[in-house]
Amino acid sequence: MPENKIKITTEFIKLDALLKFASLAGTGGEAKQLIQDGEVLVNGEVCTMRGKKIRPGDKVELDGQEVIVE
Repeated sequence: MPENKIKITTEFIKLDALLKFASLAGTGGEAKQLIQDGEVLVNGEVCTMRGKKIRPGDKVELDGQEVIVE
């Protein structure tokens, strides 16, 4: 599975913002829909909270793409 590393300079990034930042979703609305539909995994578990705080070390997966936050 291809993995991307995304470096954040803040304590956390919200899940919907991360999907846009990592180019896994084109728009905030698309990110929200993907999360609500249960298509996003955070650390291997389905996450339906778009405001979930993603911190360094967390892994987000969508459609076979993996993003690791640093």
